[in-house]
Amino acid sequence: MRDFSQLAIDTGLALIPFIFTLVCSVFALVLSHKLLFRDKSLNASAKFPRQLSLALVYFVAIIALIISLPVEKETKNQVLGLLGILLSGVIAFSSTALVSNIMSGLVMRITKPFRTGDFIRVGDFFGRVTERSIFDTEIQTEQRELIAFTNSYLLTQPLQVVRSSGTIISANLSLGYDLHHSKIEKLLVSAAENAGLKEPFMQIIELGDFSISYRISGLLEEVKSLISARSRLLAQVLDTLHNANIEIVSPGFINQRRMDDKPPVIAKPPYVHKIDNANEANPEDLIFDKAEAAEKQEFVEQTLSEQIKYLQTQVKQADQVHKERFQKQLEIKLLKLEKLKQDKKTQ
Repeated sequence: MRDFSQLAIDTGLALIPFIFTLVCSVFALVLSHKLLFRDKSLNASAKFPRQLSLALVYFVAIIALIISLPVEKETKNQVLGLLGILLSGVIAFSSTALVSNIMSGLVMRITKPFRTGDFIRVGDFFGRVTERSIFDTEIQTEQRELIAFTNSYLLTQPLQVVRSSGTIISANLSLGYDLHHSKIEKLLVSAAENAGLKEPFMQIIELGDFSISYRISGLLEEVKSLISARSRLLAQVLDTLHNANIEIVSPGFINQRRMDDKPPVIAKPPYVHKIDNANEANPEDLIFDKAEAAEKQEFVEQTLSEQIKYLQTQVKQADQVHKERFQKQLEIKLLKLEKLKQDKKTQ
């Protein structure tokens, strides 16, 4: 009987480190859940790094429990070795591309080379960003096609991003040596101004055997109209030069018709007008419909999240009279954010 009692006491004493570690692990996990996910307004992108942090806490807790087990040292080493084999198996059987995409996604979330709604060019593809995830990035092209790039591909390729503050729009053309460049510069600058571009400038980019190559450029402040702005610039270059009686044809142009000293080959418009940029329909509204909707949705979601954080602070600091009012506003904002997320899932 005495031996049995002594054995029970020894077993109890041996279990104390394990029980203490178990209690501490449970406390740490509960505290981590509350600290990492106390903000219910977090979107999927914001939750991912917190989920990784929580997974790390779980892993550390499991290691601590194994080390505190009341068993022989060799048994602990065997359990730890088994855990290592399981982790190695998971990594070995996981796709290398999958791991690479996850790491690339993390890098891009840290560096933030672009955001939803931005124009980007990757290789031969150009479009607006519609979705960003930890595995891939989706863009919508000028043909309304949706193309998904893996994050590892984006990280290893030259990436061009159109700045949201404005971008340079350009048009190239060739004219003969019989036209002085100062006259051409005035006309091309005027065309760029009529197209709605700011601070236009002309460049002579090449002196060819038969013609001079010009480039007219200007700043487009509203980048969402990038596609239509390029078309406007080309149309204005045509109208401005033709109205000045300047041909835009190859120096080797040959027309088989008998001209009889007729005027130059210039298409005469029925009337001359300056394009009204304000009333002009933008094809971008149709081309980049998903990208535009995604950008607006992300903006609304970020705005709601900021308002929710502010209201949560006010609820904690306000007195009882104002606390109820802030609490009602907070509940309304949370419902709006939840509905927004549900709508996003069903799209």
